[in-house]
Amino acid sequence: MDRFTYLNNDNSAYIDSLYDAYRQDPASVDYGWQKFFEGFDFGQSSGSAAAATGGQTPEHVLKEINVLNFINGYRQRGHLFAKTNPVRERRHHSPTLDLENFGLSQADLDTVFNAGVEVGLGPAKLSEIRQLLEETYCRSIGVEYKYVREPNKLKWFESRMEKVRNQPSFSIEEKRRILNKLNQAVVFESFLGTKFLGQKRFSLEGAEALIPALDSVIEKGAELGIQEFTIGMAHRGRLNVLANIMGKTYKEIFSEFEGKNYDANTVFGGDVKYHLGYSTDVQTTNGKAVHLSLCPNPSHLEAVDPVVEGQTRSKIDFKYEGDYNKIAPILIHGDASVAGQGIVYEVLQMETLDGYKTGGTIHLVINNQIGFTTNYKDARSSTYCTDIAKTVLSPVFHVNGDDAEALAYTINMAMEFRQEFKEDVFIDILCYRRYGHNESDEPKFTQPVLYKAIEGHQNPREIYLQQLLSQGSVDANMAKEMEKSFRDLLQEKLNESKSEDRFTESKPMFAGAWEGLHIATEKEVVGPADTSVPAETLLEIGQKLTTLPSDKQFFKKIEKLFEDRRKMVNETKTFDWAMGELMAYGSLLKEGHPVRLSGEDVKRGTFSHRHAVVTLSDSEEEYTPLDTLGAEAPFYIYNSLLSEYGVLGFEYGYALANPHALTIWEAQFGDFFNGAQIIVDQYVVSSETKWQRGNGLVMLLPHGFEGQGPEHSSARIERFMELCADNNIQVANCTTPANFFHVLRRQLHRDFRKPLIVFTPKSLLRHPACVSPIEDFTNASFQELIDDNYADAKKVKRVLFVSGKLYYELLEKQQADKRKDVAIVRVEQLYPTPAEQMVKLKAKYAKADEFFWVQEEPENMGAWPYMLRKFHKSELPLDVISRKEAASTATGYAKQHASQQAYIISKAFEAPVSKKQKEEIKGTSEKMAETTSS
Repeated sequence: MDRFTYLNNDNSAYIDSLYDAYRQDPASVDYGWQKFFEGFDFGQSSGSAAAATGGQTPEHVLKEINVLNFINGYRQRGHLFAKTNPVRERRHHSPTLDLENFGLSQADLDTVFNAGVEVGLGPAKLSEIRQLLEETYCRSIGVEYKYVREPNKLKWFESRMEKVRNQPSFSIEEKRRILNKLNQAVVFESFLGTKFLGQKRFSLEGAEALIPALDSVIEKGAELGIQEFTIGMAHRGRLNVLANIMGKTYKEIFSEFEGKNYDANTVFGGDVKYHLGYSTDVQTTNGKAVHLSLCPNPSHLEAVDPVVEGQTRSKIDFKYEGDYNKIAPILIHGDASVAGQGIVYEVLQMETLDGYKTGGTIHLVINNQIGFTTNYKDARSSTYCTDIAKTVLSPVFHVNGDDAEALAYTINMAMEFRQEFKEDVFIDILCYRRYGHNESDEPKFTQPVLYKAIEGHQNPREIYLQQLLSQGSVDANMAKEMEKSFRDLLQEKLNESKSEDRFTESKPMFAGAWEGLHIATEKEVVGPADTSVPAETLLEIGQKLTTLPSDKQFFKKIEKLFEDRRKMVNETKTFDWAMGELMAYGSLLKEGHPVRLSGEDVKRGTFSHRHAVVTLSDSEEEYTPLDTLGAEAPFYIYNSLLSEYGVLGFEYGYALANPHALTIWEAQFGDFFNGAQIIVDQYVVSSETKWQRGNGLVMLLPHGFEGQGPEHSSARIERFMELCADNNIQVANCTTPANFFHVLRRQLHRDFRKPLIVFTPKSLLRHPACVSPIEDFTNASFQELIDDNYADAKKVKRVLFVSGKLYYELLEKQQADKRKDVAIVRVEQLYPTPAEQMVKLKAKYAKADEFFWVQEEPENMGAWPYMLRKFHKSELPLDVISRKEAASTATGYAKQHASQQAYIISKAFEAPVSKKQKEEIKGTSEKMAETTSS
């Protein structure tokens, strides 16, 4: 048998490498391994004679290998047998870690094996080796890490864990601090439960060890250079985290229970108390300042994950100058949601990507072993709820939630791992939910056995207190006083909250990066903004954007493209869509505003129009013209992973943390944004009214009916329009490069932020009429409405309101037929709708009898349902010309598409019907109805 080929693959490769090193230089390996290989070589060369000379026999060598396999068995599978479940007996797994399963027996326990070197013992008895492994891998902490592929990470874990046997070693003061945080967690929940009977609070009871764990990781993180944590979590335990980690005052929380945070005069809708966010500065025991941010979140449990990651990356880029060591994200999941929600996977796949990495996330799973009423066996197919972590090779700790010290120890190690390797790590906190999904729910309806066990189970504070009392670390009187003084404090704050009519938060709403910005009034939202740029600045930007370096090789088509763009700058002074867009970015960069653009294939652009980044023809080197402007602000552009939900959430969070950057997400096709509908519903359109948090995110959604089928036509304008209210967002469908240029710049040229949704074109990207002269960039600002400059106002009988690409098809028909009696008015901003401007046109076109909203979309889609509601009681009697109602957004048949499009154009220019004719038609219809009934 050749060398160590009878070992399993993991050990054989490792021992082969050690053996090679030994053969070259025996001193290069540990002493124990030297003796091991000496015995192996001797046994191989001497055979049975070895016994006569007192040397090791091949049988003993084989036992050494078996012991190594035994060690590896614990490292790989010890977590399956760890005592991590506080209220349930663990499932049985086979084979077990019994000696017999590794070719060993009880008779070997007193035998000394050199394999003890592998666990840091040196030559040791098998009984000693087994005891070390049991204590390290099968007590309160189970560890999955052997699938990690880098040997240095494996040794990092093994050296730390096996050296101390995964046994915490805290000082008396640290133990008392853990007890104090446990006391706060337990008493706070008990107090709420007795003072606010029947009110939902989604208590932390059963998982109270989370509080000292978070406290511990803040302390450890500060020691390792962390200056800020961004935290995302669902509702369970949120109030406890807000109070006992974030420092939100008990008085404020009690006021929310009393309903005293409501102001009848506010325009904001607010949110339930266990969805709210908070930010604060805390000081560690060593005097280090740490900023904490808890992101507000909806009940879509894991939707907050990408938002937290985006916030963190934004601060890394602009606040910490690219230093991942100074800020870390913490995501707190539930066991059912981390296993069941696909967004978790999307976020994990961002872990090491250039555009999205945040230096590693600490994932904490509050494993209640149940989802609402669903048993864990019905909630997943995987062994653990955290098995998704293995897809990105993140290590996973499974920790008994009753063991507060074990959890604090584990999270500290996780923090060290994150700082060392800049990668994610998971901690699965095996605990339970004391009550049902909420405090008024009856869990015994569906889980009688589990909740019978929970009912008589001590809380983590009681368990830890008994442990400390037995150690002599605290005395009973001190513990009682700790509980009493904290309960008295809570009662005092409750009394104060009841004495006030209304609670007003003293913290400023807009601080830090948001200082100087505010929630806009209605007048401000519809007001103008100066977004013009001097011609010389534009031309300077244009020159640099259209110049390729002469010492690099580019594809001929790219060179031709840049040559055509250069002619726009130097000759025609007229710019197409791509140039208008790039000059918007360039001008903002020159003004000191960072620009970030991400999405699927955004560097080139799905429709090969942008070419913001070009690749050399003879290598994979990339060239980015916007980086050559000499601007102080950076330009970031990233082709994203194939994700909408995760990436849109990330960019929303990015914009949230830095309102002075232009942050853009572009969909590959506008249709695909619906994969991120949750982020749109729960954050983009509603965060200001729920949480009074502005956001300047821009969404670019390619839209237009060009016969490309039902998934490449519609960005679902109707969905955005039905979500518009209270000036919450801006929705635009521009028809000129200049107007697109201005609406992008407008995002950063006002002292408030609103999300902007732009339905961007496809065919117009190369339409010869879709260009803008330089004057439209230098002398104008964004136009919400563009009137007709071709029709004769005195002759106009019909007014067509339209937005987007359809305008050019209507324009072509109007001019081909010389129809001066039909005016085409472009509504460039769908919301806030320029309704007053539209109504005023009725006076200008005094002879017009018909006013139509013309759209490509079916009648039940597009902007028409909104426009019908908006104008049905107004002075403007709008009717519609569109495709007929449909279940699908568009046809997949080219001929049918052409026929439908021709119908819309024809219908728009058919002979107008006068008021008199309409009355005659109406009268005739009524008479026919009367005749029929009689």
